[in-house]
Amino acid sequence: MSTTARSVLTDRSSWLAGGARRGLALAAAALLIAPFLFVCFEVTDVAGGSDRLLLFVAASFVAATLLARFLPAVAALVIAAALLAVGLWSYVLAVPNGELLLRSLGAVRADVLALLTGLSILQITEAGIWVAGIAPAPTFLTWYFALRRRYVAAAVVGGATLGFFVLTGDAGVIVVLAGVVGVAGVVGFGELDSYDGRSGHAEVLVVVLAAMIVIAPLVSVVPSGASESLVPSGGGGGGGASTVEGSLLAAGDRVGIQGSISLSPELRFTVESDRGSYWRAAAYDRYTGDGWVRTGDSQRLDGSLAGPPGNATTIEQTFEAETNLNLLLTAWKPVDVEGPAAEGATVTSLDGLQPDDELAPGDTYSVTSRQPAATPDELRTAGREYPDGLVERYTGLPGSTPDRVERRTARITANADNPYDTARTVERWLEGAKNYSLDVDRPDGNIADAFLFEMDRGYCVYFATTMVTMLRSQDIPARFVTGYTDGQRVAEDEWVVRGYDSHAWVEVYFPETGWVEFDPTPGGPRTAVEESSLEDARAGNATNVDTNASEGGEWTPTPTATPIGGGENDSADVAPDGQRGLQGIVTDEAADTNGTLTRPPIAQGPAPGASGTVTDDGSSGPELPSPTREQWAFGLVALAGLAAGARRSGVAERTYRELWLRHRPDDAPAAEIEHAFERLEYLLERRHRPRRPGETPRKYLAAVGADDRATRVGELFERARYAGSATQAEADEAAELVGDLVRERTPLVRRLRRS
Repeated sequence: MSTTARSVLTDRSSWLAGGARRGLALAAAALLIAPFLFVCFEVTDVAGGSDRLLLFVAASFVAATLLARFLPAVAALVIAAALLAVGLWSYVLAVPNGELLLRSLGAVRADVLALLTGLSILQITEAGIWVAGIAPAPTFLTWYFALRRRYVAAAVVGGATLGFFVLTGDAGVIVVLAGVVGVAGVVGFGELDSYDGRSGHAEVLVVVLAAMIVIAPLVSVVPSGASESLVPSGGGGGGGASTVEGSLLAAGDRVGIQGSISLSPELRFTVESDRGSYWRAAAYDRYTGDGWVRTGDSQRLDGSLAGPPGNATTIEQTFEAETNLNLLLTAWKPVDVEGPAAEGATVTSLDGLQPDDELAPGDTYSVTSRQPAATPDELRTAGREYPDGLVERYTGLPGSTPDRVERRTARITANADNPYDTARTVERWLEGAKNYSLDVDRPDGNIADAFLFEMDRGYCVYFATTMVTMLRSQDIPARFVTGYTDGQRVAEDEWVVRGYDSHAWVEVYFPETGWVEFDPTPGGPRTAVEESSLEDARAGNATNVDTNASEGGEWTPTPTATPIGGGENDSADVAPDGQRGLQGIVTDEAADTNGTLTRPPIAQGPAPGASGTVTDDGSSGPELPSPTREQWAFGLVALAGLAAGARRSGVAERTYRELWLRHRPDDAPAAEIEHAFERLEYLLERRHRPRRPGETPRKYLAAVGADDRATRVGELFERARYAGSATQAEADEAAELVGDLVRERTPLVRRLRRS
């Protein structure tokens, strides 16, 4: 080969290597951008605006690609700042009284600090507009710097953006790992590109990055059990994240949905009240697909609160804490709160109360509530004239919610012609079609969709989440609520509330009435589980599960001979004083909603066991575990790292050669002989030297001192190649001779004659 040809090939090889290094650096930059854009698209999937975000991001990529050729860095920074300013201004215009917010630097400072200390983007009222305004600037700048070969600057911009979403709590482990690998890849491959690194260096970097991803999840920087507890100083598992109570009632702004869960029989409150009620702790308006978020700001409680818009009855309550708690419970809807424990309390945007400090045993506070007193007929005729903004806030669902949820709900409620009958139909359908159990596997993806189509059992969180989702799919405003059921009645006006009374239910909005409670969770099995939990605690002499009044069992009123009326007007639904039914909801068991409601048969399947949980005796055997998306991702990354490591160490090539040396193709005799000679030549090359250009096989074998077997293979090769003569017997002979040499791996030189 001529010197010129060698030079051309060398230059071409160098050019290809440089292109590969640059391609890897740009791929790492794309990997760095992808995680924070993934967070942004997750937000817009929940809050709306994915199409707008996609348009803005695509425009940012195009602009960076076109301008990177000639735009100086200072001008790029100015453009990015302008994009950020325009995006924030669009958010300000979308927020009610947003312009007033800009006049209060203290409020802006507080909001920024809240975001940097754990306030989720999803808690922002117009979260979709916010991320659509924020995302273009870092996308443009990171891609611009990568194209300009300013890799460190690209890593700083992209890393800082992802770090912001880490601080807000919106970036998950996989997202963070992808971003970390992107930063390392941009810097590492970028340095190789800048300083003409060799391909071997790139392979080492791939191995290091893969090791980072695979090893990082094995080292946790967050201690186990760090989740917020309902009962900080209590014992016995009273409020850990493994209980329904701990998962629902930490009075935070987010509620995640867990898998199998337990109950606590420990005391929480003693309540003196005119009548029993569901004791409300918090409500949530934004469904994320795998949990709930409350949007809006909390305000300091200052005076009384507004009551419901329609007719209502008054209920007076006094709560006494039986253990350390971070809750202020009320019957819906609270209008006045008094007492030492309520001093400094705040009110959430959904009218929930939160204490300024932890309640200690013996702390008390009093609440006056006004409960809606509308009858079912009044709710049926309430119409759909909702207040401005209410429909948008309380009918929103993630854009990724499958359409089959809406179709199934429409079929179930086909005979209902108003929101009330629709809500009652969904409530009854869930009560009858799904079983109650605390022992469930948390599904991947959209929880409501999975519970509706793939699960036959669950607990209150699953029932309430699914009912809200089904109603929202029919454009009926609904929200998710947490708190406690009324508890054990120990006197005519006194209830004892335990940890296992923690619960989740649904509120549906009706014009001229306000929010009305519904509970789709089957009451009987849930009560059985609670009673079993209490009996076990008493049998084990557990402390803090009874008061002096609760040991004697449930108090029941003296029966009266006065019948409760019924009939087509559903007069049995609400007692004369407006109190709710036994489940704490508006009920109409005496009628069938004027012929429109039909209670479906209970789904055929496993029956509740003695403990109230569902047992599945009809299973056909254990199911093989199905890898999650995260496990697939980690597996692919580990495989890529192993492949790069094998290539770098030569293991891959050696393994291939070992297999190749032992492989005999099923081909024509001449082709088999040629393959046998190639294998022989490889053995000789490793032992001695390669065959030189122009050197005949015979001269080569003689030059390296090959033995008789190798010489015979050379003769067969020359005959097949140059004389065109080859038989199957000769092919078998050549293959057998080379096979012997491969197996023996003995020196292929003639043995020196012994003197």
